[in-house]
Order: sequence, then structure tokens, then C-alpha cells
Amino acid sequence: MKVEIFYTPGCSECSAAHAKLRRAAQETVTNLEWRELNVLDDVDYAVELGVLTLPSIAVDGELVFTSMPTVMQLREALLNRTGARA
Repeated sequence: MKVEIFYTPGCSECSAAHAKLRRAAQETVTNLEWRELNVLDDVDYAVELGVLTLPSIAVDGELVFTSMPTVMQLREALLNRTGARA
């Protein structure tokens, strides 16, 4: 499973939550690919996914969150994609 967080440099909300969310994702799914994408460097890909606000999170190439989720929200979204229950 691939999880991608789109952010901009200097985004305090982004920086504060990345480590917690990454840890939660790693604890929730196996074979996790975690990517943190600076939207300024990956603008074409961000537009392709429909990223309009930051931070945003895509899972397996689909935009899932258009704002920073809580740890529980991310876990639930990942579990739903694997067919497991929270």
C-alpha cells in the first residue's frame, strides 16, 4: 500500500503530524510505501490527483484526505482499504 502526503515547506501543521501518521500507518498495514511529497516539486502529480489544499493524503493513487487526518482516521481509512476492521 502506498501512502503519499502532499505538503509545502514551512507548513507547521504538516511537520507536526507526519511522524505520528507515519508510525500509525506502519503499525496498521504491512508492505507500506510512505512518501512525503513537496507539492512544489510534484505539482503535476498533485494536480492529476486533484490536490487543492494542503496537507493532503493519497492512498494507492487516490486522494483520500484533503486536510490532516487524526491518527484514528488514517488507521480506519487504511484498514477499510485492506478489508480489515478497526
